[in-house]
Amino acid sequence: MKTELDFHPLSRERHVDAVAAFFERAADYVMFESGQLADASTAGAFFEDRAPGCDPGDSLKSACARADGGIIGIADMSFGYPEKPDAYIGLLLIDPGVRSQGVGRQFLECLVNEARLRKCKRMLVAVLDENARGRAFWEREGFVIEKSFEPRQIGSKVHVLHRLTRAL
Repeated sequence: MKTELDFHPLSRERHVDAVAAFFERAADYVMFESGQLADASTAGAFFEDRAPGCDPGDSLKSACARADGGIIGIADMSFGYPEKPDAYIGLLLIDPGVRSQGVGRQFLECLVNEARLRKCKRMLVAVLDENARGRAFWEREGFVIEKSFEPRQIGSKVHVLHRLTRAL
């Protein structure tokens, strides 16, 4: 039976505490990405992050929540990067307790619908080279590698990123 999920925008003013609690539950990814523990600044950074050159008001921070309102996923999508008709997914993170249950796919469908409403022509996402599981998800969803980047520092770790793209 498919779980009923609610997808809704997030605002720093109303949701920072819920997003901070979510990051505590998803601390495995924060540690994997940055080599650091999730803390109070992690949620703040989520609300401040956006793709280069994108207007903060033209990015979408959203949640996937259970019927009881508990957040089980968060996403960040900017519009107009790297090209004007693009939607760039900066983060799609699912609670470890519900991974591999189709939540990511449902959340991505919601993001695709939003990108289409905004007349985007393609979606992009950057995946850490070490994140084989994440990359497999994106590839199953029709994303293909467009470009690989030189290693870069994220927190205390160094990662190679691969940018994947999918036409809409």
